[in-house]
Amino acid sequence: MKPYITIDGRKIGPDHPPYIIAELSANHNGDINRAFQIMEEAKKAGADAIKLQTYTHETITMDCDSEEFQIHGGLWDGQTLYELYKGAHMPWEWHEPLFKKAQELGITIFSSPFDFSAVELLEELNAPAYKIASFEVIDLPLIKRVAQTGKPMIISTGMANEKEIAEAIKTAKDNGCQELVVLHCVSGYPAPADQYNLRTIADIAERFNVLSGLSDHTIDSATAVTSVALGACLIEKHVTMDRNGGGADDSFSLEPLELHALCKDTKTAWQALGTVNYERTEAEKGNVKFRRSLYVVKDVKAGEMLTVDNVRSIRPGFGLAPKYYDEVIGEVVKRNISRGTPLTFDVIETVK
Repeated sequence: MKPYITIDGRKIGPDHPPYIIAELSANHNGDINRAFQIMEEAKKAGADAIKLQTYTHETITMDCDSEEFQIHGGLWDGQTLYELYKGAHMPWEWHEPLFKKAQELGITIFSSPFDFSAVELLEELNAPAYKIASFEVIDLPLIKRVAQTGKPMIISTGMANEKEIAEAIKTAKDNGCQELVVLHCVSGYPAPADQYNLRTIADIAERFNVLSGLSDHTIDSATAVTSVALGACLIEKHVTMDRNGGGADDSFSLEPLELHALCKDTKTAWQALGTVNYERTEAEKGNVKFRRSLYVVKDVKAGEMLTVDNVRSIRPGFGLAPKYYDEVIGEVVKRNISRGTPLTFDVIETVK
């Protein structure tokens, strides 16, 4: 497996800072200026990319109010799928100005396509990467079409079992995808942190020989920060201007200051991982002198013996290491030693 992928010039992998995707999703709430504002805040916060969702209510479902198309319970209770997606979708005519806005801001932008026509639109806009949403991980024809673009691909695994994940990865690789990140995900909105099973992140990487990351639907950043310690090289998080804004995805999204903290804290977590190291770090070197060592704590005259009364293990650390304590007790000194002198072997007459 290649140790990293590259999206829009940015390397993504365990040896690079976590790649943070701000998912705009439905949080535009029907106002393109709100979408622009979220993009601006994501850039200020330090996110690497903005992600859209490219579908229409006509392409993702159908206008039908039979029981199968009704939503019962949860955030979207009482709506039909058609009604939900009609209000939540990103109008296709917005895509070009959103891509232009991203270019002005200097932030990467790409999207999750939900059908072939969405892929065609995004190809016209020269999207640098593609995301397969969790609900589409079983849509192997869509994954095949996206893979054929040759662009980097991110696949979310919410609700998918091991076999379905394996099929999605195989389809992507068999059809030309050479740069892939697979995201562990729990498709609850919001998702309880205690159901996230973050250890799966490392298992995905090992089991499927891919880079792995996290699509996080919890309502804070603790899960995302923790995921970095388990190998997540990419984190996706929904972002809004106002969690109480009333939009389809607002209630489980981060607000701008929270996104800023996420970007900062995940980078700090990654930096803290470092490498396996048993040597002193630069931060420690100045404090070595404050470790314990053997000191003469009472005046001792030449020819006198070192005893438990005149030698102690204390701070600072300029004398012999404490491990020599038993070895020096009972030995005779060559010369006078004043109280407060670090003990060294060269003042001892004989050594056992």
